[in-house]
Amino acid sequence: MTPRVTLAIAARVLTQLRRDHRTLAMLLVLPCLLQALLWWVFKGSPLVFDRIGPALLAIFPFFVMFLVTSVTTLRERSSGTLERLFTMPMGRLDFLLGYALAFGAVAAVQASVAAGVAIGLLDLDIRGAAWLLVVVGVADAVLGTALGLFVSAFARTEFQAVQFLPAIVVPQILLCGLLVPRERLPQVLEFVADLLPLSYAVDAMEHLATSTRSGEVWRDVAVVAGFALVALALGAATLRRRTD
Repeated sequence: MTPRVTLAIAARVLTQLRRDHRTLAMLLVLPCLLQALLWWVFKGSPLVFDRIGPALLAIFPFFVMFLVTSVTTLRERSSGTLERLFTMPMGRLDFLLGYALAFGAVAAVQASVAAGVAIGLLDLDIRGAAWLLVVVGVADAVLGTALGLFVSAFARTEFQAVQFLPAIVVPQILLCGLLVPRERLPQVLEFVADLLPLSYAVDAMEHLATSTRSGEVWRDVAVVAGFALVALALGAATLRRRTD
């Protein structure tokens, strides 16, 4: 891995995102609109929104980054761009870390905007430090990016990349504690939920909502970061230069 090459890849991705207004809107505006919609749905029951709001701040970055990264990576490979990049002095890890850095930077903006809207406009009750919401959001987004890079190696078309959503993302959303607290799940499902990274991201957000202590938050962030590193390593091992 060469830091100069990794940073060049990150700068290239950020330049592409800056020119793609629709993707930027999806990354930065859509999470806020979805939060506002759910706040409106539960306007008559503010305690319900206070319960699910922190979980949504964990889920949205993960979901959106997974979708955008998997489709973008596949598009670059199928168009031949990735193959041309690999003719240059660039390793697989440079490519993956460059993407992770670029989307991590976007995630910092995304998490800041989403947290600002949730706390400032939607009155989401948070007892912990607001800046930690951004830290957890960035960790979630990097995890989604890493998993998106990994699964893109197994898809041949953009439609196939999207098909990984119900296989990789939806089960984690169903079991992370958003709908039912994990301790109330059947024992087998609770065991499975404890093995999924999004569960720890939701736990971190819920700790911030209910406590001023940050020790448990950092522990959960470390677990999410560990999953992201494993996904990046798997992505480096399976990354193909082009779609056959």
